[in-house]
Formats: sequence, structure tokens, C-alpha cells
Amino acid sequence: MTTIRPCQAEDAAYLASIYNHYVTNTIVTFEETPVDAQEMRARLSQVAASSLPWLVTEADERVVGYAYATPWKPRSAYRFAVEVTIYLDPEYIGQGLGIDLYRALFSHLRQDNIHTAFGGIALPNPASVALHEKLGMIKVAHLEEVGYKFNRWVDVGYWQTKLTT
Repeated sequence: MTTIRPCQAEDAAYLASIYNHYVTNTIVTFEETPVDAQEMRARLSQVAASSLPWLVTEADERVVGYAYATPWKPRSAYRFAVEVTIYLDPEYIGQGLGIDLYRALFSHLRQDNIHTAFGGIALPNPASVALHEKLGMIKVAHLEEVGYKFNRWVDVGYWQTKLTT
């Protein structure tokens, strides 16, 4: 059984553990140096300061995934747009947790009158593309060779969904 709830500072070590798998083993994030729990707490505080949600999913009595939103751009006219991010413990991929987490996140964002959400995906990443598209997100941009990791250039695509009408 899984539970989705708001993230707490005490979750930071789990967040770092999940995230660092992607830092050290994949192109999914362009970060190249693992982060510690203190850094994750700082990031959580930044999201909270923006009054945006950061959710976690628990299974087997521990955090196994998280999703959050950050402001899309700093200018005031962008205040109804966010970028969404999701990471799952690799052992829990393919169990529907990503869909559940994003649905819960989108529900919170709608309640906060957020109009549109963007998800940036380092490419290729067929699993992430499939997740975003299952949730009705549409590819709206493709940026070529904007990141360099593991001795190769990496493209980024952006997917968008409108949360309110």
C-alpha cells in the first residue's frame, strides 16, 4: 500500500538517496555531483517559500518517490505557470506511482489556480515521455544539445498541460 502526502524536512535523506541515483547513473538530471540531505532540505524550503506543493509517496514505510512544482519564470506575469518534476526510487518504477504522484500534484496545483504546467525531459527518455503523455501533456519544445553529461550532448524536450480553463 502506498500513501501520498506533503513532503517534510525529515524526508530529505530519502529525497537525496532517490535523486542521487539519477545524478550518478543517468542523464535525467544535468546535475553531476550528488547532493546531501541538507541540500534537499534547502530545495524543499525554496519550494515552500514559493507556496507550491512538494509531495512524496511512501511504500514499505519509506519515501519511494516525490514530485514538486517550481515557478516557471520569475516575472509576475508567469505566476500561473510552473515546472513540475518527479523522481521515483528505481525499484518502484512501473507500478503506477508516477501517475498517482503527478495526479495528486496536479490536483494541488489546480486548487492553487495554477493554469499551466511544464515538464522538462532530458532525451532520450521514453519512460518519462510516456508518463507525461499518459497525463495528457503535449510536447511543445525540443532544445538540441543543451546539456553535456557523461561525455555527450543531451537534448531537452518540454511537455505542457493546461490545468485550468
